[in-house]
Amino acid sequence: MRIVDIRERSASIESDIANAYISFSKMTVSVVAVVTDRIVDGKPVVGFGFSSNGRYAQGGILRERLIPRIMEADPDSLLDADGLLDPIAVSKAALSNEKPGGHGDRAVAMGALDMAVWDATAKAAGLPLWNLLAERYSGGRADETVMVYPGGGYYYPGKGLDALQDEMRGYQDDGYSVVKMKIGGAPLKDDVERIEAVLKVVGGGHNLAVDANGRFDLETALAYSRAITPFDLFWYEEIGDPLDYALNATVSELYPGPIATGENLFSHQDLRNLLRYGGMRPDRDWIQLDPALSYGLTEYLTVLQVVDQMGWSRRRFIPHGGHQLALNMAAGLGLGGSESYPGVFHPFGGFADDCVIRDGRATLHDTPGLGVELKQVLHAHLRSILELD
Repeated sequence: MRIVDIRERSASIESDIANAYISFSKMTVSVVAVVTDRIVDGKPVVGFGFSSNGRYAQGGILRERLIPRIMEADPDSLLDADGLLDPIAVSKAALSNEKPGGHGDRAVAMGALDMAVWDATAKAAGLPLWNLLAERYSGGRADETVMVYPGGGYYYPGKGLDALQDEMRGYQDDGYSVVKMKIGGAPLKDDVERIEAVLKVVGGGHNLAVDANGRFDLETALAYSRAITPFDLFWYEEIGDPLDYALNATVSELYPGPIATGENLFSHQDLRNLLRYGGMRPDRDWIQLDPALSYGLTEYLTVLQVVDQMGWSRRRFIPHGGHQLALNMAAGLGLGGSESYPGVFHPFGGFADDCVIRDGRATLHDTPGLGVELKQVLHAHLRSILELD
């Protein structure tokens, strides 16, 4: 099996929505296709990948550094013992001659590329990605369904409480149990009113998570924690700056409910520091590293080694991103669940067209690879933008 071409492009996911920190009006993502010489059903195997929302496209890093290193590598050095692409070897080649540290845009570029390589490998093996992961890393055990929650409740012009409640009713009608909404983009008093409006719909705090998107300083974080404690929420997410572990630790000492964070950390070293210094509590808190932003599934395997070494359960890990990679990983690696984006970031957000969500759990696909082909609008968009016949 050989890589014959790697294509990358930037794609728009522009939207009028906003969270507490950024607008998505000019947001882009990187999309990647890894074209191989392996023929299945009369066609070359092509792996698809894309970066997650919230970080911009990284075409320069892909074109100038990562892709050339792969194409210049000895093709045999990129294969496993079965002659399939070895994503770990490909990642090592792509990241050769890179200094340690500085995790950020480089991690986003590699995340999109790594997704495409894993997609190609699973397709060549004839297995859904979740199945391949279960066989290789979980003793053949995979979850039959995955806990999922919709990332929603964004701010946008003219959106009042009625519209917010209607949005949450729609998620419940679609089969979700736990829902998530944004906070921090309005005054505390207004956000409390928004939370109370949603609670009237979802049936209690155990069905509602709130997300501040790293907006708060310590004083504001504690004011919000005092205000929301009586609601007994599913979690209080990304309270302050992602690297302000002291702030997170202080809040965790004073806020009794679950905290979630990690979507803006990009390596296993970052994750280790969060667990060491961020006050995260393994009995109730949640970790949200997004593989498509943090060097990919390959790096996430190292993340899970850190998790095991530090005595955390993998069930406390729910990847950010709302994409098919996270869903496959959750099922195959025994994670706690996956975010979902049924209403935003199309066509990249969301799962396969025939994915059923019932009682807050999503079913899995049975097609080899990541399942991009089962999301028809996404598949067509990727083939068009990447100029694949």
